[in-house]
Amino acid sequence: MSLDDVLARIDAELPNATQRLMELLRIPSVSTDPAYAAQCDAAADWLVHDLQGFGVTAEKRATPGHPMVVGHVEGDGPHVLFYGHYDVQPVDPLDLWDRDPFDPAVETTAHGEVIRGRGASDDKGQLMTFIEACRAWQAVHGRMPCRITFFLEGEEESGSPSLVPFMRDNADELKADIALICDTGLYDHDTPSIATQLRGLLAEEVVITGPDKDLHSGLYGGLAMNPIRVLSQIVTGLHDVTGRVTLPGFYDDVPELPEEVRAQWQGLGFDHAEFLGAVGLSVPAGEQDRTPLEMLWSRPTCDVNGIWGGYTGDGFKTVLPSQAAAKISFRLVGQQDPDKIHRSFVDYVHAMLPADCTAEFPNGKGSPASQMSIDHPAFEQARQALSAEWPNQAVFAGMGGSIPIAGYFKEILGMDALLIGFGKDDDQIHSPNEKYDMRSFHKGTRSWARILDAIAQ
Repeated sequence: MSLDDVLARIDAELPNATQRLMELLRIPSVSTDPAYAAQCDAAADWLVHDLQGFGVTAEKRATPGHPMVVGHVEGDGPHVLFYGHYDVQPVDPLDLWDRDPFDPAVETTAHGEVIRGRGASDDKGQLMTFIEACRAWQAVHGRMPCRITFFLEGEEESGSPSLVPFMRDNADELKADIALICDTGLYDHDTPSIATQLRGLLAEEVVITGPDKDLHSGLYGGLAMNPIRVLSQIVTGLHDVTGRVTLPGFYDDVPELPEEVRAQWQGLGFDHAEFLGAVGLSVPAGEQDRTPLEMLWSRPTCDVNGIWGGYTGDGFKTVLPSQAAAKISFRLVGQQDPDKIHRSFVDYVHAMLPADCTAEFPNGKGSPASQMSIDHPAFEQARQALSAEWPNQAVFAGMGGSIPIAGYFKEILGMDALLIGFGKDDDQIHSPNEKYDMRSFHKGTRSWARILDAIAQ
């Protein structure tokens, strides 16, 4: 018996695998709403029973919030830990759904069959690709290809408040050679990817206060300092004319992209005009000496996410406002330290303040970026395994967003993570009519079988 036998088993079992996914999707495990606590518990129970059904020693573990599911399978060779989450986002607004979000169905669309329902892509469908690969392997060989720990969370969509304490308390049990995370996506329809760079995030809020009350612009205009004017100068000064962020020391800990990865990204033929054209834009606005994919995946950013002050209702009110405020986010890369960037931002704002104005910073929370070492042999083994399943060669990709769990695995458990997923940009996760392509579910399961086989070698 060989890998081909496992792949044939996955093909034959696809109808049954789909029905198992449907069962899990019918459980409304919305973690953010206390009204669904029992349903989150039921989803954990379902997974425990399912894992036990093909020989995994699995159990539900209590936390102050929703339970964790932890399972173990002994085996030879390397030890991998698989992470996924069984909780889902709320379904509001319900009237925008074409069907009951917790009555999933396979639908035929212009682009092929899809599984429609809340959690289909994020993350139950993704999670089940790995479980189905393990089930097929066990059915064919009577054992797993390597030692596997399953670690399934129920609070990812509500900020994972129990995750870090649980990981710290159970670090010895959870430590493995490498972590596997299935909560990301394909680069495009035919190109799988392994995310090796995840940007961190620093969220800032700044409130500028001038006069102790709103002032009549006819009486005070021209003499009194306007906080909106001050804030506008602060915001404008955050970038130079080339798109670079001006905060002192901002780029100190930003690494250059390895040439091997740069070449892979160039080979993707990313069309920035098409990407921006889809949202009514055309010209890249970031660092002008960087390629568009570098801007999206491997370069830090500074963006104003909201700005307000004075009167913004209908009509006109001629006031100089007492306060003006803005929310500003920084996406971080490499070894950039959120605390260091926060201090630099505070110092910059204070240096821009005129007399009679003060600044407050009610937020300033952040998490660092995650950078995986592709020197670990599992990365290239997984890339080759993915390339054998999909039409195009797999690539090591960056991600513009943040997945804190990958950083926690590194910080707490001392291991890198392979972030491999089969979602697509049009899956509408967190939105009405979420879906997961049947092709993604099928080929994703086959992909994990190939990856496990490669790692076990």
